[in-house]
Amino acid sequence: MPYAASHLAQPPSRDDVDRMPGATVVEFGTPWCGHCQRAQPLIEQVLGAQSGVAHVKVEDGPGQRLGRSFGVKLWPTLVFLKDGKETARLVRPQTTGEISDALAALTAAGH
Repeated sequence: MPYAASHLAQPPSRDDVDRMPGATVVEFGTPWCGHCQRAQPLIEQVLGAQSGVAHVKVEDGPGQRLGRSFGVKLWPTLVFLKDGKETARLVRPQTTGEISDALAALTAAGH
């Protein structure tokens, strides 16, 4: 499942995220967030080329349990997970390079 353009209608539970197998990028943000909108082309460029990485796009906000369980404070926040364990985190990424570096570390983890 490569790049996801839309936020999930119903976010997964933290238990579901913790049980996700393989490489996963969980993106927290909102459709109306300017920082999120600016980062989308960067995220799409990097994740769009990855077939073995799941991209879970979660709309975050007050009272959203999944974002709070990850301690998300700013959007977008990308959490890189390998078999449900966090390997890296990017807050408001500015370049494709930093996303690519975190993704390379994620896909190399456990190999």
